Amino acid sequence: MKPTKEQLAAAADRTIPDVIAPGLAVLFSGINPGLYSAATGRHFARPGNRFWPALHRSGFTPRQLRPDEQEELLGFGLGITNVAERATARAEELSTAELVAGAGRLTAKVRRYRPRWLAVVGVTAYRTAFSRPKATFGAQPERIGTTRIWVLPNPSGLNAHYTPDALAAEFTLLRGVAGR
Repeated sequence: MKPTKEQLAAAADRTIPDVIAPGLAVLFSGINPGLYSAATGRHFARPGNRFWPALHRSGFTPRQLRPDEQEELLGFGLGITNVAERATARAEELSTAELVAGAGRLTAKVRRYRPRWLAVVGVTAYRTAFSRPKATFGAQPERIGTTRIWVLPNPSGLNAHYTPDALAAEFTLLRGVAGR
């Protein structure tokens, strides 16, 4: 069910639960929930978000899951969380302090759940949150404990720099190293 304008407005500053378990192959981390996701309680829920198609086209999932099927990711050794917890209309509404604090929370989750890979979707947010101003897409030299870090392009429909094919290709590179 599509949220109303009122429901979207009321979703500002909400949080949504993680899809997470110990020992995942890949824990995907969005920047923060959008209003549509917060209103529905589902990650990457806005129609036009390319996360779910990229996940499928890259071979991480055997079919394209819908946001309301997000819990099925756990069966594929995958999970989802966010750098910052607070829902906003646009990620640019987050302050540097919120992103840095979110990186601290995310680091604690990674240490607790120990996924093999943490995949952050959004290089600009990663650079800010983790104080890595020169980070690029792909594998990062840093680790969190034994967890390797990979940076992917933001799958938001607002990220016009990446076509669906190019986005799926980036996800495919991660899948190749993650062994999924």
